[in-house]
Amino acid sequence: MESLRELYRIGIGPSASHTMAPKKAAESFYKNTPEAARYRVTLYGSLAATGAGHLTDQAIRETFAPKNVEFVWKPDEFLPLHPNGMEFEAFDPLGAVIHAWRVYSIGGGALQDETSSLMTKDLYELQTMAELVQWAEGNAQPLWQYVADRESDSIWEYLQEVWQAMRQAVERGLNTEGVLPGILRLERKSPSFYRKSKRNGFLQQTAKIFSYALAVSEENAAGGQIVAAPTCGSCGVLPAVLYYLQEIRHCSDKSILKALATAGLIGNLVKTNGSISGAAVGCQGEIGTACAMAAGAAAQLLGGGVREIEYAAETGFEHHLGLTCDPVSGMVQIPCIERNAFAAARALDSAKYALLAGGEHRISFDDVVRTMMETGTDLKCSYRETSTGGLAKLHHS
Repeated sequence: MESLRELYRIGIGPSASHTMAPKKAAESFYKNTPEAARYRVTLYGSLAATGAGHLTDQAIRETFAPKNVEFVWKPDEFLPLHPNGMEFEAFDPLGAVIHAWRVYSIGGGALQDETSSLMTKDLYELQTMAELVQWAEGNAQPLWQYVADRESDSIWEYLQEVWQAMRQAVERGLNTEGVLPGILRLERKSPSFYRKSKRNGFLQQTAKIFSYALAVSEENAAGGQIVAAPTCGSCGVLPAVLYYLQEIRHCSDKSILKALATAGLIGNLVKTNGSISGAAVGCQGEIGTACAMAAGAAAQLLGGGVREIEYAAETGFEHHLGLTCDPVSGMVQIPCIERNAFAAARALDSAKYALLAGGEHRISFDDVVRTMMETGTDLKCSYRETSTGGLAKLHHS
C-alpha cells in the first residue's frame, strides 16, 4: 500500500476523480509539451458523462491557459482499463500531433496510464485487515503505530495539515449561506442545521453531526478546498466525525492525528484490494469507504481496541453495499451531499455498536471489501457515475 499522502489529498472540489486527477494529468502533459501550439482532450465514459458537472473541462482549460484546448466528449465509449478515461494530444503550428497520452482517473485523485500506475512506491507490506490485526495483536501495538513504523516522521506534519484543512472546511461551511453553483440551485443547509443544534433536545447530537458533514460537502460542491477522504464526493464524513468527537470529548489534536492514521489504513485497504472510484464500483466505494474510515477512527477515539476498530469499519462498510452512484445532472450535490451526512451519523453508530458488541463478529472487513468489488462489477454501468440511471434518470435536468 502507498503512503497516506496519496490517500488524503488536499485540494479543490468538487471531485477527486473528475477535477483533481484530470488537472494533475493536464499539468503533467503540459510539462512534457510546453512547445505545443494547441491541445485536444478527449474524455471517455463516465468522465465524459459527468465531466461538465464536475468542472473537468474547466480544470484542464485553466492548466493549459492561455493556449487553446479543444474538448471531445465520448460518454458512450469506454476505454479498457477504467470508465474514467481521457486522451491528451498536443499539436504543432501546422496541425500535426507531436505527442499523445492516454491516461485514466482511477479514483481519489490517482492516475494510471496503459504502461504504469503512476503511483508512488508501496510503503506498507501488510495488505489486508487480517494481517494488520495479527500484527497489532502480535506486537501489542495500536493500528496507528503501523503508520508510524512505515512512514517517515514527517507524516505527522502532513496529517496535521490534513486535519487543519478538514477543520477549516467545516468552519467555512458552517458560516456560508446561499445557493451552490450549478443548474440545480441547491440551497446550503449546514448553517441552518447548526443553528438548530443549539437547541436542547434529542435532535442536538444529530443536528451537529449532520451540519458538520453538510458543511464540508457543500464547500466541496462550491469548489472550495477540502480533503479527499478518500474522495471529494465523500469528503464530509471523516472530518464531521472527528470534529464532533473533538468537540464533545475534548480529544487532543494528537489523538485526532492518530485516528486519521488508523482511518487512512482502512481507506488504503479498500483502495488496494478494491476500489474507491464511483465510476468503477458505485458510491459504495466512495461513501462506504469514508464511513468505514470514520467508524474505525471513532471506535479508536472512544477507547476501542483493534477488534472493535475492525468491527466498526466492517459495519460501516457493510451497510453501504450496493449503493449506486447516480448524481443528478452529473453534479456532486444530489444525492451526494445528504449521503455524507447520513454516513457520518452511521459511522458513529457503527463505532458504538462495535464497542457494545465487544468486537466479536462473523463477517470480516476483508470479506466486505471483496463483496463490494463483486457487487460493483455486477452493477449496470448506468448506476456507476454515468448520471444515466437511478435518481439521475428520474430527476435529470
